[in-house]
This record gives sequence, C-alpha cells and structure tokens, in this order.
Amino acid sequence: MNPPPSTPGQTIGPFYGFALPYPGGHQLVPPAHPAAIRLHGTVYDGEDVPVPDALLEIRQAGPDGVVPAVEGSLRRDGTRFTGWGRAATDPGGRYSFTTVEPGPTTPGRPPFFAVVIFARGLLDRLFTRAYLPGPGVGDDPLLAGLVAERDTGGDLRFDIHLQGPHQTTFLTFPRHAADPA
Repeated sequence: MNPPPSTPGQTIGPFYGFALPYPGGHQLVPPAHPAAIRLHGTVYDGEDVPVPDALLEIRQAGPDGVVPAVEGSLRRDGTRFTGWGRAATDPGGRYSFTTVEPGPTTPGRPPFFAVVIFARGLLDRLFTRAYLPGPGVGDDPLLAGLVAERDTGGDLRFDIHLQGPHQTTFLTFPRHAADPA
C-alpha cells in the first residue's frame, strides 16, 4: 500500500522564507496613510529564541468592520485596501505590517487581526488572532493572551511564542484539521 501524497503544508520546507515574500507585502496601506499604524512583534521558539525565518500572514477587516474581497491582493497599488498582507521575520525574529486598525466584524465583538504563522519545524501553519486592546477584552480568559499591546506611538505589538511557558494560544478550524486517516 502506498502512503498518501504529501500535502502542501507538509512540504513547506525552508524555501518559503525567500520564495513567498513579495515587494510591499507587509504594507496593507502606505506608511503615509493618515490612519496607518504598525502591527509588529517578535516570533520566538520554545526556548524564547527569536525565529529568524518565519513567515506571517494577516487578514483583517477595514475600519468599517468589513473584510474586503479584493482581487489582486499581491499587487499593492496604494489605493485599495485588500485586508491581507505577508511579512517575513528579520534575523532578529521581528516582523512588521503597516495597516489600519480593523473594526469589529460583528457588533459587540472586539476587532482583531487573523494571523497565520509558517516556520521551520512546523508541519502545518498555525492560526491565532491579535485583538485590539479595549474594554472587556482582557476579561475573557481566552482573549487575555491574544491582546496586542499599544505602544506610546499608537502602534500595536503582538509577540508570538511557538512553544514553552509563554506559548501563544493557537486556534484550529475544522476545515483545516489534519486528516485522521
């Protein structure tokens, strides 16, 4: 009996770090945009060592709470907000996106960035969320560890720990679960 073929997540290999980033991928809006903020942080491994070759993707709503459905997200023309971006970590494990603050996608729910992490040693991507700081978000035990910190300049910092005592909470989605067979 032949083993099943490898899935793309199992063949991610070390090539994604230089093959998938593209010019402007980390800029969902131009830095000069009047509402531009930075979502930034560091990706750490299980020993709290920065990961220099991780790749992150974010998907988010606009300030109006609507997740854009825009074709051509890989092309940045500086006028259309696509709600999607991709950034590689630098040698110090740091990443940064230039974007706008998302609005709540559901009334009464906190706004967030959906974050996907690819890194060496992972057989598949990891899903998490970075919530904006605000009333009530820190009161929820699940959300408390997923709240970005606002720095003095108004930007948002969200560090990601892949393992260990400070491990970030990662989410699973039924359609992305591994095949149990």
